Formats: sequence, C-alpha cells, structure tokens
Amino acid sequence: MSERPQLYTALDFDQPVTLPYDTVYKALCEGEVHAEHGFMRWGSNHTILVTVTHGDNEFMAIYKPRRGERPLWDFPDGTLCQRETASYVVSEMLGWDVVPPTVLRDGPRGIGSVQVFINHDPQEHYFTFRQRDDFEAIEDQVQRMAVFDAIVNNVDRKGGHCLIDEVDKIWGIDHGLTFHPANRLRTVIWEYAGKFIDEDVLAKVKIFCGELADKENPRAQQLRDLLNEHEYRTMQNRVERLLQEGIYPMPGPGPNRPWPAV
Repeated sequence: MSERPQLYTALDFDQPVTLPYDTVYKALCEGEVHAEHGFMRWGSNHTILVTVTHGDNEFMAIYKPRRGERPLWDFPDGTLCQRETASYVVSEMLGWDVVPPTVLRDGPRGIGSVQVFINHDPQEHYFTFRQRDDFEAIEDQVQRMAVFDAIVNNVDRKGGHCLIDEVDKIWGIDHGLTFHPANRLRTVIWEYAGKFIDEDVLAKVKIFCGELADKENPRAQQLRDLLNEHEYRTMQNRVERLLQEGIYPMPGPGPNRPWPAV
C-alpha cells in the first residue's frame, strides 16, 4: 500500500487541521465523541457534526447513529451505519483511500458510524472538478471510485458525495446505501461505461478477490461481521465478474442515476 495520505480536517469550519492518517484512525477508535454541533443539511437520516478528542488531538467528524436511520423498504433496518463502515473496509482492502477513515462505535446517541470530516469547499463536487483544466491529473482517482462503486454496489453516488481536499485528494462519502444483493448501481460516474479498466486497477481488484475468499483474513472477517452472508457472496460475484469482463459496468435497466444528481 502507498504512503497514507495526510488528512485535512477541522476543529471548526474556520480552523483547518492537518493530521496523520493513523493518528486520526486511532482517535476515531479510542477517542471521545462529543460536542454535537448540529445536523448536516439535506440528510434523510441523522447526520451529526461532532468533535472527536483523543489526547492532544481534536477534530470534527460525521456521526450517523443507528437509531437515527429512516426505515427503507429495500434495506434491512438499522444497517446503514454498518454499510458506511463496510465501505471503508473495502476501500482499505483495495488500498485506494476512497473513503475517509470510518469506524462503527458507540457515541452520544448509541452505536453508529463515525467518519472523519474532510475539510473541503462545499461548492466543489464531481461536476465542477470534471471541468477543471487539470482534470487529467486527478482522473485516475475518479476511475478508481467508479470501480469501487461497482464493487460495493453503490445506490447513491451523487456528485456531492465526491469531495476534494486542499491537495486535490478525492474522497467519497455517504455509503449507507451499498451492498444490496441485487444489481442496483446508481451513480453519476458513467463516463467510463464499457471501457477497459486499467491493468493496475484490476491487479488490486484481483488481490482483493483473493482476500475475500480467505476465511483467515481479518479484514474479510470484519466485512462478514458487518454484512449478511447473501450480501457478502453477491459482492464476491460482482468482483469476479469485474475481473472476468475487465470493463467498467454498463448502466442497467431502470433508474441508474441518483436524484438529485448533486
């Protein structure tokens, strides 16, 4: 795995903070989750901005408690926070740093996912940075995100779920609607549909496929604990299909773009 990225987070919206990746992850696991700053706008489920404190380190995070999840007809109740965390585990296994550090833990309102807040310009999103003159310099990150979304079967990859930080690192957020057993991929990233996936990307996917089949792999076991067996097996099927076909998925029948798009 390449060197872990520095994380550009904040003490509040006006105070950017740069912290080592491992420092942030340890704080998410062991630190105190407190000081609710309020609910994030537009969230259909409880999405709360909080402070995480661990020793001398302090930063903001996004806390999504299980008890604040709105029941959905097509996803089991109380599992969205697990899917947020499982998406991070997949990102880690692939070594792509698509998802900011995320843990499933207790918080002020009970068990939920806690994810480091990435400091970013809220006016920037997938559709704006695709128009940048230097888009080619960051396009490989978008392509990895497209493959990641196919693996986790992301139902809700809106343009606004793509953040870009101060050093042009692209992060994906809001992964509660993932790992559905049926093919439900809904995304704004269809530019690569039917095109060949880069061999370096496929090489990572092949390693990931082997790890999923290894019952002794601790990360794979973590995924098994977060997902049900059917969801895990269908993820394996998606990965194997990606490797066999070697192309970005094509849009399926029915809705294949989220709404709203941003």
